This record gives sequence, structure tokens and C-alpha cells, in this order.
Amino acid sequence: MKLPIITERLILRKLTKADVDNIFLLDSNPDVMKYVGVPPSTSREQSEKMVENILDQYAKNGTGRLAVIEKETNRFIGWSGIKLLTEEVNGFKNVYELGYRFLPEFWGKGYATESAKASLDLGFNQLNAEKIYAYADVDNESSNHILTKLGFENKGAFLDNGDNCYWYELEKNK
Repeated sequence: MKLPIITERLILRKLTKADVDNIFLLDSNPDVMKYVGVPPSTSREQSEKMVENILDQYAKNGTGRLAVIEKETNRFIGWSGIKLLTEEVNGFKNVYELGYRFLPEFWGKGYATESAKASLDLGFNQLNAEKIYAYADVDNESSNHILTKLGFENKGAFLDNGDNCYWYELEKNK
């Protein structure tokens, strides 16, 4: 991965162990975690494990979620990126999946779309993916809107650990 990725308003870079407090701030927020399918984090240790997991993904899979930094303030505002799904989701495994998560005060500013476009560019042009997948809770209107706006095709609903989600697919050059 050629990093950092710099967009008009954002910097996408690898997460580091120094980001544990940022991840905890994000993942302990009930509004952020509302549609994620897991309860909000309650300890810094949970965030340490998540960061270690992502660092492991970089090493093993050559990709993973990236820290998103707002250029103007140099502030961590969330994460975005392509990861390799190594555990089966909706019958798919070992495929690239787009995801993102942002602090609520940065919602509605187009950051998810801007970072997702940069992540898709990385997926298609650096990782040479032919298809990239995504999924979102059926009730998460914002995320479903973003995925549709990015050109993803909704392939229908499925259950993910008891949560009703939509499964999306985007082909290269679509």
C-alpha cells in the first residue's frame, strides 16, 4: 500500500499503537456503534486488541482499515479502508470489503464518501481487486445512501449475527 493517501480534506494513514485512545473514543460511543452489531467498547484494552488486529491485517493481508485525519485540524476523525474478509460473511470469504466509522461530530460533512473513494481507488488500483464488497445494517440510512452514491449495487438482505444487513458489490470500472 502506498500511504499516506491524501485527498482534498483528508489524510488516510496506517493506524499505529498510538491510535488506541482514538479508537477507544470512537468505539465507546453508542451512536457510532448503533449499527455495528457489537456493543460499544468499555475498556481501553478492547481498543488495544482492535489496533493489534489491524496491524496484523496489514502484515498478513497487505491492507486494513486506515486512520482518517482531518487535514485542517490534524485531528483523528475516524477510520476508513479496505480489508480482506478472512472470516465468512454472507457466504463470502477472502474478498475485499470497504468499511468506515467516524466520530458523530464529523457526520454529514462528506468525509465518509471522500475517504471511501480514496479507499476504493486503493482497492482497485493498488490491490488489483476486481470486486469490492460492503455491508450495512438495513436501518443505517446514511451508510446505505453513501454506498449507493459510490456506485455499489445492493444485492439483497442477509442476517449478520442476528442483524439485518444489506450486502453490496462494486465491480472495477463501474
